[in-house]
Amino acid sequence: MNGNAATASAETSHASATSASLWQRSRRWVLPLVGIAILGLLLSHAHKVDWAGAWHALQRYSPWLLLGVLGLATASHALYGCFDLIGRRHTHHVLPRWRTWAIAVTSYAFNLNLGSLVGGIAMRARLYARAGLDEATVAQIVGLSLVTNWLGYGLLAGGLFAAGAIAPPSRAPIGAGALRAIGVAMILLAVAYVVACALLRGREWRWRKRRLRLPSARLALIQLALSATNWALMGSAMYLLLGQQVPYTTTLGVLLAASIVGVITPIPAGLGVLEAVYLALLSGSVKQGALMGAVLAYRALYYLLPLAGGMALYVFLERHATSHPPQGEVVTTR
Repeated sequence: MNGNAATASAETSHASATSASLWQRSRRWVLPLVGIAILGLLLSHAHKVDWAGAWHALQRYSPWLLLGVLGLATASHALYGCFDLIGRRHTHHVLPRWRTWAIAVTSYAFNLNLGSLVGGIAMRARLYARAGLDEATVAQIVGLSLVTNWLGYGLLAGGLFAAGAIAPPSRAPIGAGALRAIGVAMILLAVAYVVACALLRGREWRWRKRRLRLPSARLALIQLALSATNWALMGSAMYLLLGQQVPYTTTLGVLLAASIVGVITPIPAGLGVLEAVYLALLSGSVKQGALMGAVLAYRALYYLLPLAGGMALYVFLERHATSHPPQGEVVTTR
């Protein structure tokens, strides 16, 4: 029996390893193909878009409105930079606050335009390594930043769903009741995270030779507040660009939907995804030209202009790292 069990276990392990290997080999071309297919689908409908109306809508924006939206975008990017300061507090590394913040802001700008692997992970890993942080500490910082971002997302999206502020389309496979239930579940997950941080503070887990521990409940609440505010700022920017024609809760809900679709679609910057989601969900409320003008203005002010700033920050951080090489270990974990 033991021999048979061992044989069965070995066969199962071999099958799992084979499946994992096949996925590792195939994902290199499967995900790009999916992205190309989605992009092709979007481009095939491009001729149906009122591009002339979008151009006229862009021309009608006042400089003061665009400046105000740029201010909201700048505040959002600056607030995102504080996500890594939470990681600094949690890991107790002694890298200067300004440098930690600058690395986060730089990676966010690249993340939005080039994808999470380039911006959110690779950029952070390089800049933190140049600053002298070890790989385990960088992993904790990146992990906390991701958790912070999606905690606020879940809290806001869950609140909108649970309150019935977002009505699913008539042909959607999910009903209003199910959407409310999902919203409640998202809120409960956010609350559960804070409770877990309060009850399990100080405990450590090991995963792949790395130590993992939850932040304090106070830091967890700060995570929720910063992230929710950040997403609210993004929604406010689009609300202004749409000329306040759509209720703020609806505008924010569509932005949240577009964001999650952009994450699961392997296209850098979610190119075309943001436009497609807004056209699908708001075409009946706003004229197509005005809608496309708002989305294009949002992409320019929230994605492209910050990328220019991120590139300048990256050059500065690289030069600073060259002229100020780390002197020994800069991590002091308690």
